[in-house]
Amino acid sequence: MRIISPADYVFLALEGRERPLHVGGLQLFTPPDGSGPEFAREMYTRVMQTPEVAPRFRQRLGSVSPTPQRMMWRDEKDIDLDYHVRLSALPRPGRVRELLEMTSRWHSSLLDRHRPLWELHIVEGLEDGRMALYWKVHHALVDGVSALKLMQSALTEDPDERGVPPVFAPRPRRERREEPGLLKSLATGLSDAAGMVPAATRIGKQLFQERDMPRPLTAPKTMFNVPIGGARRFAAQSWEIARFKHIAKAMDCKLNDVVLAVCGGALRAYLLEQNALPDQPLIAFVPISLRTDDQSDSSNAVGVALASLGTDTDDPVQRMEAVKRSMNQAKQMMSGLRPAQAMAVSAAMLAPFATTTVTGTSELLQPTFNVVISNVPGPKKTMYWDGARLDGIYPASIALPGMALNITLTSYDDALDFGIIGDRSAVPHLQRLLGHLDVSLKELENAAH
Repeated sequence: MRIISPADYVFLALEGRERPLHVGGLQLFTPPDGSGPEFAREMYTRVMQTPEVAPRFRQRLGSVSPTPQRMMWRDEKDIDLDYHVRLSALPRPGRVRELLEMTSRWHSSLLDRHRPLWELHIVEGLEDGRMALYWKVHHALVDGVSALKLMQSALTEDPDERGVPPVFAPRPRRERREEPGLLKSLATGLSDAAGMVPAATRIGKQLFQERDMPRPLTAPKTMFNVPIGGARRFAAQSWEIARFKHIAKAMDCKLNDVVLAVCGGALRAYLLEQNALPDQPLIAFVPISLRTDDQSDSSNAVGVALASLGTDTDDPVQRMEAVKRSMNQAKQMMSGLRPAQAMAVSAAMLAPFATTTVTGTSELLQPTFNVVISNVPGPKKTMYWDGARLDGIYPASIALPGMALNITLTSYDDALDFGIIGDRSAVPHLQRLLGHLDVSLKELENAAH
């Protein structure tokens, strides 16, 4: 047994029926030429023959009761693959609509804490002959970036390669970096702590001088910042990444700025449709990876930026300028900070949200932010799984009380694949956001010409 890190334990302690804290994703595959209708079933059979499970996927809680053992990971030696790996068939007619509805239900259910905290679903029955794969893993094991890297490790760029081990199988060990000694670790910690004093002074001065900079407890109240239930709805779609890059070049900004501006336009249209658009611009929680080269892929090392989405204007150019300004302000605030310091600043910014989430008082205070928008880098080349071409990777993330909507996207090959999770009651007609995203992207393209 080994101790669960404090950062990872937070995700376990906060989880409840209204707060499933697993991340996951949906993947679509086109079977190789010559494969028959039984391809998905054959892949399931192969996966079930995996001889060994990696240590990370054997971890389960030492106890599900509030005892000291609950703070420990226990190694599960006998893994019940029949439980963790499942073959499912879509109901007729087997459209993407049915696939997304099934994914919504899977993503709504809690992982069984009596077992290692992951599931893998292989799906057959799509009317176009494709195969799907949905998997989820608890955030205490991996964050979204790590989950994507793990899934990528179970794929290959070679369409002729066969027998690539599934995501839960052991991988060849990478050469481990030398661990710093106790004195060096202590010195680094003291240096980080001492560095927080001038950093806090600089950040405080910036917050005072830049009055339009998004800050905690200044986001408007919206229909997304309410108590929620445990049921989720999932929507997904892809757009060519070249369209976003063209706008970024024409408007002299980062690709992620374009993503945020497109989302801002879509959210404005959606809220207008619901007669729920506030006068103030929506504020987005934008995760920033702080992982360094010497950290393991399982580390939860994430900072945060608060970005204005410019939803108070119908002009896409003005919206883009608002996004650029707020993201530049956030980057200036984090500049020069070590990862530990940046995480401490991020934690302080999010403390009001965490407090209201735990206490169930999210509707009583002004929100810290309105929506999460996360952009996770993915594979840059076409990937395959035993000859099946990967057509899309659609992240499925987390919604929380006071945060009923989460937009996460992944870059893959020549596309950006969007996965949107929303509370089933608080965010009605979630799929309409996809149409609004498409219109918002076209508006920015027209403005960029």
